[in-house]
Formats: sequence, C-alpha cells, structure tokens
Amino acid sequence: MSRPAVIRLEEGREPKIMAQGVFAAVAITKHGVSMARELGKLIPQTDVYYMSKFAQGDEGEKGIRLFDGSVRLLLPALFQTYRGLVLFISLGAVVRMIAPVLQDKKSDPAVVVVDDKGQFAISVLSGHLGGANALTREVAACLGATPVVTTASDVQQTIAVDLFGRQFGWEWESPEKLTPVSASVVNEEQVAVVQESGERNWWTYDRPLPPNIHVFDSIREALRMNPQAALVVTHRLLSPDEEAILANGVLYRPKVIVLGVGCNRGTSAEEIESVIQETLAELKFSIKSVKALCTIDLKRDEPGLLTVVKKYGWEVVTYSPEQLNSVPIEQPSEAVYKYTGAYGVCEPAVKLYTGVHRLDLVKKKSGNVTIAVGRLRHS
Repeated sequence: MSRPAVIRLEEGREPKIMAQGVFAAVAITKHGVSMARELGKLIPQTDVYYMSKFAQGDEGEKGIRLFDGSVRLLLPALFQTYRGLVLFISLGAVVRMIAPVLQDKKSDPAVVVVDDKGQFAISVLSGHLGGANALTREVAACLGATPVVTTASDVQQTIAVDLFGRQFGWEWESPEKLTPVSASVVNEEQVAVVQESGERNWWTYDRPLPPNIHVFDSIREALRMNPQAALVVTHRLLSPDEEAILANGVLYRPKVIVLGVGCNRGTSAEEIESVIQETLAELKFSIKSVKALCTIDLKRDEPGLLTVVKKYGWEVVTYSPEQLNSVPIEQPSEAVYKYTGAYGVCEPAVKLYTGVHRLDLVKKKSGNVTIAVGRLRHS
C-alpha cells in the first residue's frame, strides 16, 4: 500500500494544500478520525485530513491526507482553499482558531463542527451564503447526529433574505440592506414581497407564509401598505417614485430575459454588447435578469457572441434553420433565408426558447447586429 506524504506543520510556514474536493473533513482524535473517514465515503468531493499518529495504512489508496503538528497551523490554509470545512474538534477551539482568518459572510467558507461522539453537527459559520446550514444537515444525516442550526430564519421557518431565490439563480442588489431587511422578517414586522417576474414556487415550507409577510403583484400596490421592509423581484429598472420601496428593501433580479441575436460574421464583441445594453436600457430591463442568448446554428462558433456570453455567464442556445422555420413569425425575411436557410433568426429563436408568442421586442437592427427580446413567464 502506498503511504501518503505527511504534511509537516511548522510555525511561520504555510502548508501547501492540493485540494481534490470542495469540502475538507479534519479530525484530531481517534473517534473523530472514524467519523471523518465515513464522511469521506458518504459526501462526494470531501478530502479527509487527520493526524499521522492515527494512520491505518490505507490512506494512500483512499487519498487521505495525514499531518503532524498543531491543527491550528493547518486551518488557515484549508480556510482559503475549500468551500466548506467539517471539523471534528471542540467548538471553542474552532472559534479561537478561525477567528484570525475571518473575512466576511460573502467569502468565508462554511464551517461545521461535530462533537467527538458524533451526537451533534453544529453550523458555525456562513450558514446561508456559504451553505453551512445545508452542509450541517447533510453531515448530521450521514452520521446519525442532531443538526444544530441557529440562524433565526431557519428556526422560525420564514424567508431567508440572503438566500431568497438563490435556487433559481436570482441575483440580489443592495447588499447593505440584507441585514436590516432580515431583521424585519425575523422580528415579525410588516414585510412586502413584490413579485413581477420569476419563479413563483420559492416558499418551500409545508405551512402557510407567516402573517407578517404580504405578497403583491406591483410596487405601487405594496407602497400603499407602507411596509417596514420589502423584497422586490423584478426584471425591470424601477422608476424614481418606485424606488421608495427600497428604503428598506432588497431588489432581486430573476433570470427571465431571453435574447435572440444575429450578426454579420466577424462582428466584434464590443458592438454586440453595446447593442444588447442599449436595447435593454430602451426597454427599461436589467441586464442582470438575462438568462440566455439564442441564435442560429451557423453562429455557434461566432467569436464575438461567445465572448459576450462568457463575460455575463449566460446560457447560449442555437437552433437549426428547420427549427426556426417551424415557428410563425411577424417579420419573415427572404434575404435572411437566402443566406441562412431560415426566414428569421432572432424572433423565432426567442419564441422557441420561451414558448411565448408575444415578445417585448420582435426585431431591431443596429449596425451589424439584429436583436429580439422576450421573457419567460412563470405561473
């Protein structure tokens, strides 16, 4: 059996970590080692670390990492490397060891602590954004432990403001309002949820919404209630009078906008991006709500299009001329058919993706670029 190299931990020298997974399970006791090894088998992409004195001889073939020295010298490097840490170490010791390396809730990894008997799995750090609460429940299920989660929204089974719509890819704006709006939610103040677009199945608890949460279809309707806080879900740019709702509110951008784009061969990414930005501004739509860019198969390797899609992280979908011609369109073009075999590109591509017949913009030509815009409708 191959024996892995032992990580030698020394003061003033940061250990070199070669991560294979996204989680690290770390143990410093005999019982902890047993549980860490079990987690390594049950939770995919988990790298296991423990002290070399507990070596069992199979670490090399199992990819387990051994270390000598104080675990205090190992944790900072793991903290910077992994998305989540599961530590079979006492809670007090963990708090002291990670305190010097804490940054903020948007970048710190999830930290979960498990006691030496495996009775409790405790969410310690980055419960929501870092995913520690979810990881805690997964670890507890694997070990037969009791999950301990103390974030107020989870305990009260109400909306977690910093996770709202995350499973759908929604992006929030106004990060400075996350904490005060969260406080309003958990303190049972009157909170408005305004939803103009996006997925509607965001409430996942098997009980009704708390009585302090009120759902509205429009901002103007919500403003009449004079809520103490608001969560606003829309693809639109707000008008000045609507922005009053954000005095203590968080704005969420659902992924509902679909772009149909055609261009001449060799059109630059800068020109394509400029046309997209200008068009969305004219429609008063947020670019953060774009989900996908659709075009014809002939453009699947168009460098300018691919550059723009990569920059924004959009899905790119291409259709054959036969697929595009299967959709009724308002502005068929013989010229387009002559060069592509399709009577239209932008308009039918958006209709195919969204499944809707009425678009927000049927077609607009600007320079070397043609664009259509539509939206996904969620019931």
